Amino acid sequence: MTQDTAAPSRRRTDDGGARPRKRRVLRIVLLVLALLLLGTAGAGWWAYSHLDGNISSVDLDKAIGDDRPQKVVAGAQNVLVLGSDSRAGANGDLDHGDVSGARSDTTMLIHIPEGRSKATAISIPRDTLVTRPDCKDEDGKGIPSQKRVMFNSIFSAAGPACVVKTVEQMSGVRVDHFVVVDFAGFKDLVDALGGVTVKLDKPIKGGLDLDAGEHRLNGADSLKFVRTRHGYADGSDLGRISLQQTFMMGMLKEIKNQDAFGNPARLYKLADAGTKSLTTDSDLASLTALADFAKSMKGVDPDTMETIMLPVAYDKVDKNRVVVAEPQATQLWDALRKDEKIPASAKDSPAKGTG
Repeated sequence: MTQDTAAPSRRRTDDGGARPRKRRVLRIVLLVLALLLLGTAGAGWWAYSHLDGNISSVDLDKAIGDDRPQKVVAGAQNVLVLGSDSRAGANGDLDHGDVSGARSDTTMLIHIPEGRSKATAISIPRDTLVTRPDCKDEDGKGIPSQKRVMFNSIFSAAGPACVVKTVEQMSGVRVDHFVVVDFAGFKDLVDALGGVTVKLDKPIKGGLDLDAGEHRLNGADSLKFVRTRHGYADGSDLGRISLQQTFMMGMLKEIKNQDAFGNPARLYKLADAGTKSLTTDSDLASLTALADFAKSMKGVDPDTMETIMLPVAYDKVDKNRVVVAEPQATQLWDALRKDEKIPASAKDSPAKGTG
């Protein structure tokens, strides 16, 4: 697979293939961290101020402007969750690799319907070829539109606001919030938990060698686990997404088993590690905003959440890449935009894997 070579993305404070087999869905990192933060109210002003200051943010209205879809159903919410796979700075010390810059290694658009009941997560394969719109990078420099760019390259080229703009223009769905989870902070969160237990139905061979069965992973090995691609199953993004879901389920089970909410010291440690890994839109960039959002999501049962892969087909020029499949994708986006049930025909992906 061709590696991305875009320049590293600097953080500022101002401004994946086939339809996956039916499986239990991963709980979204945003909701986990926000729920953790609900218990910090009694931690005192210093703790609040410290945790609040950990969160980086981007003003979407300033970065994107007025060139955005209109919201169709006022009560529905759409949250774009990005996993940042940077190998620069702290991340570079975690897992050596030949990838420069930062990529959106994992992208999910979470649709929470009006009434906050069953939610749906749309996974966008990283190898999907898309048209990147005109954007501003994180320094305010204009970047012209370009056709046939890999979806995961957009983050490194122009930052999270451009990813939001790309998703909005390809879907017609208004993105209300975004959350970027940085892998360096992710490692610290796992270590703060004392490790996470995962169960594999197939072995992993490569940078991380694990037999099928149950394993206890520390932060560093967890990072390798969620980054694994070529050493698992068919080596596609589908296999990697499956591993990421397996891991997130294990992490949430660990949080539940440890009863972090009943242990203020452990809760603070987890919240500190979690908030250090976050970049959000400016409307979510505080403990209060995250907690309020989490409270509004209490009616959403993670066990009933559905994960759907954006329908894609193999590119006719480069078989290692995929393109958005039509009319399935249009049917999918229309249902999300109108807050309607997604038809079965919108979930059919012609491609059987990615790159």
